[in-house]
Amino acid sequence: MSGDGWTVCALGHRHWGRFGAAGLLIVRGSDVLLQLRSTHVHNGGTWSIPGGARDRAESAAQAALRESAEEIGLRASDVRPGAEFVDDHGGWSYTTVIAPLVVPFVPRNNHESSGTAWVASSRVTELPLHNGFAHTWPRVAELVDAVLPRP
Repeated sequence: MSGDGWTVCALGHRHWGRFGAAGLLIVRGSDVLLQLRSTHVHNGGTWSIPGGARDRAESAAQAALRESAEEIGLRASDVRPGAEFVDDHGGWSYTTVIAPLVVPFVPRNNHESSGTAWVASSRVTELPLHNGFAHTWPRVAELVDAVLPRP
């Protein structure tokens, strides 16, 4: 069953995704792939990661991979999903799935995306971020640092 639709969490916030939502943070070396949200979508003009509503029977990783395929043309075999960060709002959550890139990949855009950029993880906060992504980034960044290659 499709999770598309608005819902309200226990904190009184309105969220997209009746069964929660998930996104994929793709890591390449010390860079992460960010997506500029199209002005045609909620919070357009801000940077975040490809993602969206989870369907009823989907895991967070399955939803994040499906959304990434739809929004930027990623194939599941292009990445290795690993650590997850769950931002739980009580009755609704957004899961960020961290996935190192395992093969070269060139993203494309669809109607939900105005562009993508590889950004050094240390410079992410210099961009105008989606509010939810900005809120979770400090904790997500710790997980990203754990998967970065060490010299």
